[in-house]
Amino acid sequence: MLVTTTSTRTAPAADATPLATARTQLATAVEHLGYDDGLHQMLATPRREIHVAVPLRRDDGTTVLFHGFRVQHNVSRGPGKGGLRYHPSVDISEVRALAMWMTWKCGIVDLPFGGAKGGIDIDPRSFSADELERVTRRYTSELMSNIGPDTDIMAPDMGTDDRTMAWVMDTYSVNRGYTIPAVVTGKPLAVGGSLGRGTATSAGIVHVTAAALKEAEIPLNAVSVAIQGFGKVGGHAARIFAERGARVVAVSDQYGGVRDDAGLDLERLTAHVEATGSVVGFDGADPVGNEELLALDVDVLVPAAVEGVLTEVTAPTVRARWVVEGANGPTTTAGDRILAANGVTVVPDVLANAGGVVVSYFEWVQANQTYWWSEQEIAEKLARRMASAYADVSALARRDGISLRDAALVIGVRRTAEAHEIRGLYP
Repeated sequence: MLVTTTSTRTAPAADATPLATARTQLATAVEHLGYDDGLHQMLATPRREIHVAVPLRRDDGTTVLFHGFRVQHNVSRGPGKGGLRYHPSVDISEVRALAMWMTWKCGIVDLPFGGAKGGIDIDPRSFSADELERVTRRYTSELMSNIGPDTDIMAPDMGTDDRTMAWVMDTYSVNRGYTIPAVVTGKPLAVGGSLGRGTATSAGIVHVTAAALKEAEIPLNAVSVAIQGFGKVGGHAARIFAERGARVVAVSDQYGGVRDDAGLDLERLTAHVEATGSVVGFDGADPVGNEELLALDVDVLVPAAVEGVLTEVTAPTVRARWVVEGANGPTTTAGDRILAANGVTVVPDVLANAGGVVVSYFEWVQANQTYWWSEQEIAEKLARRMASAYADVSALARRDGISLRDAALVIGVRRTAEAHEIRGLYP
């Protein structure tokens, strides 16, 4: 029997979708740069979109059908680069937005990549490891002619991990007839992964937070932090913030959150999460809801879970002085306007969470060279790259009197457009 899965997610308002937000941000940057409508449309439109059917024979012998997507938004600066997401809500609109943001992100941190993104509308928590391997290999096989180390390079994202990337790499390599580690990043170390990749996004968040605080002459060890999301990004960010002296007072996941104004015991909390699968029920702190966490009286708020959480409803409740976007697209256009009006400094996602793609670039370089760097070398290179990118964005924001988000988008869009115009239009 063949069953087609469907998502039960309630659709957001049209003007609050990730794609609507991404397009609004692009339009603002284009207006600032004075580009004509033709260039604007080129920048707004994906270079290539791929939709594939992904059938899965389950362990019990039944067959279910999922839908897979890959969007290569722009490749003017180099091969596409972007994650592979497994989540039941994945659709082409979301993937288009994420691919567009990856284009600007790679431009902002000055990497020789374009933007891409992929996904399958599957809930990985509901399937065995063997089933997920079969889904991954089928999806990869369907995309064989459109991905590669010089074409489009995948990485882990929501619902995927280093093991997923190993399956992608092996499927691609077997079909090509030899091992090609550079086809993906975020792989296990044993098959060509890079030291520091697993915590790179989180480390980048802390680097740009420290840079923003330094402009206000406030040391990192003098601030309180609340983090929405305690997964691969938020969990590591919490630990790194604490190691550098910040007081992490609240964290949450999809089930709920915990709070301790004196600072959470992250070692005990991490052990609790490993044992139970959630921060909920941790006996070393008080419970706090996800929306309540957004409104806590802290210095730094890090939304590091999913998109669209700071809206016209939740943004007015934010009391943090800085919002550092760990997730992709956590703030809607309406939410952004409200935060700006309330004097909240937003360090945008395309800058704040770019540490992951920076170290992905390092991994890709190492794989192509078949020469690997030490963890200290990678950490130093990441710190320099993030500090340089923040300095560029902040300088433009001050010079032109615009927000950090607008400045970041202007830099990313401008670098992409310059590459397109220098290369010319074929034929």
